[in-house]
Amino acid sequence: MATESDLQVHQATYGKVIGVLKYGAIACFVIAFAVVWLISGK
Repeated sequence: MATESDLQVHQATYGKVIGVLKYGAIACFVIAFAVVWLISGK
């Protein structure tokens, strides 16, 4: 069974991964918007 310290480490890692995914999704959206804007020529 997992100990309390193991759970704390896993929760901290999970929080970091979710943060990276969240900001990565925002960055992908911004980059995709910029590419579409550049392709449209406006």
